[in-house]
Amino acid sequence: MIRVLIVDDSLTIREYLKEIFLMDGNFQVVGEAKDGFEAIKKVKTVRPDVVTMDIQMPGMDGYEATSHIMENDPVPIVIVSAAWIPEEVESTFRAMKIGAVAGVKKPKGIGSKDFKADVSELIKTVKLMSEVKVIRRRRLTSNKPFTNDRIITLNDVSKNKNDPIPKINSFDLLAIGASTGGPPVLQNIFENLSPNLKVPIVVVQHITTGFLKGLVDWLNKSTKFPVHIASDNQILLPGNIYFAPDNSHMGVKSNKKVFLSDDPPEHSIKPSVSFLFRSVCNSFKNRTIGILLTGMGKDGAEELKMMKNHNAMTIAQDKKSSTVFGMPGEAVRLGAAQYVLDPKEIINRLNYWIG
Repeated sequence: MIRVLIVDDSLTIREYLKEIFLMDGNFQVVGEAKDGFEAIKKVKTVRPDVVTMDIQMPGMDGYEATSHIMENDPVPIVIVSAAWIPEEVESTFRAMKIGAVAGVKKPKGIGSKDFKADVSELIKTVKLMSEVKVIRRRRLTSNKPFTNDRIITLNDVSKNKNDPIPKINSFDLLAIGASTGGPPVLQNIFENLSPNLKVPIVVVQHITTGFLKGLVDWLNKSTKFPVHIASDNQILLPGNIYFAPDNSHMGVKSNKKVFLSDDPPEHSIKPSVSFLFRSVCNSFKNRTIGILLTGMGKDGAEELKMMKNHNAMTIAQDKKSSTVFGMPGEAVRLGAAQYVLDPKEIINRLNYWIG
């Protein structure tokens, strides 16, 4: 049984979520809390396997409660927020940056057409996140980039003959795939990329339907590059970031234009990283960088290997820094990644290659 603590200021919502978890049969609701202060106390006393956390609450909100819990009594926290309230969605991503493992849409009522899908997504996410091994997180005190981290230089390249690095300006595109735990890693990478970024970036991020606009808005506020939800036939511009829209595959043509597809899901997912990477490989061959970040499943792993076979540069996020080492782990198993790096090392590489 998965021991879950439900945190929400609404008694009605708490009872609603409790009923959903109990009906599933795999959960034991070990506690409830109406605000952040109660949540902090309950985490200490009931020791849950996972916490579902509301964002907007009186007294102490979900963001502050998440920060305190991850600093003192770390436990997997899933933010359950209203996708139709922009402020809640933005706060969800802020909470993920300080340690929450996932965000999911608060299910609407039984009469809603999305009820079954929302409940299924909630149950699946909380089950999977209950197994994530979380670590203590120090409270963020600034938004400074990694000023103490060494940037790769030409001297470094010449000293390491076993690790050749392509010349600057030899790439036309950066393609990234991510799933669980991806948003804060993407924000970290984009925030610390060189402002002289010379290529466009295309991204598939597996995310609950309705959250993508909030993610893009958050990134536009917290990074220096224009971030877009891609549209069909859109021209890709250097120094711009394009996300695949909800429920559409995204590909890229050789003329640097986006194309969207209504093809069936791949790996039960739409948009799919596999679809993006395959199109990038077909259109740009060795003139691309492909990165597979934290996430469940294996979407994009075989196609990252395809990119490597066409002499593109390929990277997988390392296990230690991944929330879930599914997608990058499969890429490593297949030998698809030329480099297995943490986000800081990824940033250093990208700033040398395309900065």
